[in-house]
Amino acid sequence: MSEAMTQPSQAFTTEGYRAAATQLKERMIECGCVVGEELDQLMPLRHQFGDGCYVRELNSPAGIFAVTKIHKKAHPFFLMKGEVTVLTESGVQRIKAPYYGMTPAGTQRVVYTHSETQWVTVHATELTDLDEIENQIIAKTFDELEISEPKAIKTEDTES
Repeated sequence: MSEAMTQPSQAFTTEGYRAAATQLKERMIECGCVVGEELDQLMPLRHQFGDGCYVRELNSPAGIFAVTKIHKKAHPFFLMKGEVTVLTESGVQRIKAPYYGMTPAGTQRVVYTHSETQWVTVHATELTDLDEIENQIIAKTFDELEISEPKAIKTEDTES
């Protein structure tokens, strides 16, 4: 992973974080924050497909505060441009591009974009229908997940 980030602050309990993130998203909707299709128009997605993979690119303006979707499966992500602060149950991180990492299954992030950003995620799938892919990789609620705790991501370093 890139060195261009600060270390995460103290972690939350899984249950405590998930309850707080869900409540935050509900409050944002109640307050009239831009969500759903309006948010998609503000931050359009670009989709590409390869052999057994789906690549999703999201471009966001500066000053966006958002709660992400809940990820069902572990996958890599890349911050190609910009700087963000990210809150997860692991704590708070300030990340500056270029950066890459792994999203564990069960992750939902609270994100603030300090500058215009470009995110790229890669998902293993043979599907090409966007609605079907969304159903395969995104949970509508934490109750939909088949796991109770995010699974650890195995990382191996090899010397060249």
